[in-house]
Amino acid sequence: MKNPFPIPRPVPDGPWRWLVPVLLVLLFLLVLLWLPWQARQMESNERQEQLIADTLWVEQTLRFELARSEEALATLGVDLAADTRPTQQTLQARLAQMFKNGHELRRVAWLDADGRLLAMRGAELPGEPIQSSREAQAMSRTTRSGRYSDPYGPSPTLRGLVDYHLPLYHHGKFAGSLVATYSLQTLLDENVPWWFAQDNALSLLDRDDHVVAQRAAGGPGRGVYTHKRALDLPGGQIVLATDSVKGAPNLLPNLLVGSVIVLALGLVLSLGALWRHIARTIAAENALRQQMAFRTAMENSLLTGLRARDLEGRVTYVNPAFCRIVGLPDHELLGKKPPMPYWAPEAMDDYEQRFRKVLAGHATPQFETVFQRPDGSRVPVLVFEAPLVDSHGRHTGWMSSILDITDRRRAEDLARQQQEKLETSARLATMGEISSMLAHELNQPLAAISSYTAGALNVLARVGDGGPSAPALDAGMLRRALEQANTQARRAGQIIRSVHEFVKKREPRRESVTVQHVIDGIRALVDLQARQSYVTLQVEVPPDLPPVLADRLLLEQVLLNLTRNAIEAMQDIDRERRVLRIEAAHTRTEEQGQVAVSVIDNGHGIPPEVAERLFSPFFSTKAEGMGMGLSICRTAIEFHGGTLTHADNPGGGTVFTFTLQQAQATIPT
Repeated sequence: MKNPFPIPRPVPDGPWRWLVPVLLVLLFLLVLLWLPWQARQMESNERQEQLIADTLWVEQTLRFELARSEEALATLGVDLAADTRPTQQTLQARLAQMFKNGHELRRVAWLDADGRLLAMRGAELPGEPIQSSREAQAMSRTTRSGRYSDPYGPSPTLRGLVDYHLPLYHHGKFAGSLVATYSLQTLLDENVPWWFAQDNALSLLDRDDHVVAQRAAGGPGRGVYTHKRALDLPGGQIVLATDSVKGAPNLLPNLLVGSVIVLALGLVLSLGALWRHIARTIAAENALRQQMAFRTAMENSLLTGLRARDLEGRVTYVNPAFCRIVGLPDHELLGKKPPMPYWAPEAMDDYEQRFRKVLAGHATPQFETVFQRPDGSRVPVLVFEAPLVDSHGRHTGWMSSILDITDRRRAEDLARQQQEKLETSARLATMGEISSMLAHELNQPLAAISSYTAGALNVLARVGDGGPSAPALDAGMLRRALEQANTQARRAGQIIRSVHEFVKKREPRRESVTVQHVIDGIRALVDLQARQSYVTLQVEVPPDLPPVLADRLLLEQVLLNLTRNAIEAMQDIDRERRVLRIEAAHTRTEEQGQVAVSVIDNGHGIPPEVAERLFSPFFSTKAEGMGMGLSICRTAIEFHGGTLTHADNPGGGTVFTFTLQQAQATIPT
């Protein structure tokens, strides 16, 4: 048969099998040597650029703060140089506001043209102004603009202070000056964010690179990433220096480089495994060919037919077993599209309906059908169908397994016939067991009939003598005697009909029946057995109980077996406790309604060791029993789609319960 999944031929070995992996490994090694260095350089440059940008931002922040203070001093200076000067109280209030807005201010002094102090707010500085401050004051008069001095010297009380001189002019004439003293340390502490000071050590340097103010919340810098930026103050020379606390990046700075190293090492290891894998692959290909040959031989020897079809229904593969089932060679099947030559005419509609489902991508997983051979013979088959999926997960067609179930059908028919014979034998055996009681029960109506007819004949004989002393015909007495004889005859006939209906052989027939009607059908036989054993029969069937779809005769046999077992189970108990109850109730499951029928006795119960084998065929606790009664009962109930179970009666005895689906919720089969 044609193989729909051919195995490719082996590709000859060549130098490229080894050259490509070696080149890839060398390339990865070069990248491994270059990438850490490059990544380190990139990270170092990025850190340096970020430090420069942050330093510029801090410088602009400090310069903005000083410029804001310069603007406030200029505004105040204009008012002080005007003809109408502010009062001392107003001046002190404005100075207080300036100190409140700028914490870096240590002192503001108002001097007249001769250098005398007119007003001041803030701390008095000890000693004389430094030379740089005097030079800044002189330069401010010359340039008529504000000038900064260099920071004060290393004295602990003056370290980090710087003066700002703003000249005042009135009508073009020098009228004095405003001198503001700033604390560079406070300027750093107030205007540099904590997060920046945490990562960098900031210093303000004078023209001799001496530190006049410093803030380093994260510790001293490491000297790797540094930057200096002049504050660009008019007159003064102050430089902002930043030194990052971060060191140089490691040789393996990030996860990417580590991943590359892992990949490179993995590739080196895979190269060693590749040589082994190629050898194993070649061996596996050879083994696969052997397995394919074995599979082909196995498929050719199978009794199960195999058939593959594509998405359009075209046959792409069949095995010899399928050809034997349909009686056609493979060349007449491969490439064919429906309708197929083995389709039977009577099942054509079913074939076409299932084929439309196949085209829609919804094949029936399992179904039974019939194929026709070229000689016209029919072959019943069981078909299993599953989708074919390629290595990429695409649906490419359908694979079917076909079983010839001719022998199974024959076996099922034979088993059904044997089951019917067994049920008939069981019914006959049941009637044999109650034959003595049946004879006694029939003897009573027959004896009564004989007595009534004999009396009627005697009356007629006396009247027929015609003598003078002959009595007159009593029609009423004669009628009563005949009516009693008729009643007893009907009673005997009912018993005989019940026996006849019970033992006669017929095909199972499911129809809508009521539980009450089934019980009435065997009531005479159950009463007969109950009276012989002094058992009281109680029947509780609700009047609104829905009918069930069942074979009445099978249900009668189940009830008769269960009631007979219940009566026999109460032989050894007190007569007042010999009560047999038949109860029925309506229950409802999630899907449909059910009717439950229970047969309840007060007998000796069922021991655990007996309960385990209670429904086993040919198992019986009676010396004369066949052990088929309960097994047949369970088979009959399962035939109706129900279950037969047993449980202990709380008051002593056993409860047998079987369930049936109600007729309205059941579809006949």
